[in-house]
Amino acid sequence: MDTFAAIADPVRRALLLRLSRGPARVVDLAGDHAVSRPAISKHLRVLATAGLVEADDVGRERHYRLVTDGLEPVRALLESLTTTSTPRIPEHTLDRLDLEVRRAGHDRERAPSTATHEHKETG
Repeated sequence: MDTFAAIADPVRRALLLRLSRGPARVVDLAGDHAVSRPAISKHLRVLATAGLVEADDVGRERHYRLVTDGLEPVRALLESLTTTSTPRIPEHTLDRLDLEVRRAGHDRERAPSTATHEHKETG
C-alpha cells in the first residue's frame, strides 16, 4: 500500500503519533479510540503493509512499533516542498541591470523637464 494512502485516514495518523512515543499493544491503542479492537487491528495491518509499523510477538501479545524508514516518501515530499527556491539570478545579469538603472537615472537628470519648459513659455 502507498504510504500516503495509509496516512490519509485520521485514525491511522493518530496510531502513528501514539507509536512515535513507543511500542504499544492493540488493546492499549484501542483504548485511545472510539473504535473496536478488530478495527484497530485492521488499521495496523494497513500501516504494516505500507511499511510504517511492525509487530513484535512478546509472549501471547503483539507489540506494535513505528518504522520511521517507512515515512521516507513523506519526508522526501516535504523536503522538496520546503527547499524549492527560486532560480538564482547570475551576478553578471544584476551588473547589467545596475548599469541600465544608472544610465536611465543620468538620462533623466540631463533631459529638460517638461514642467520647467512649459513654465518658461507661459511666463
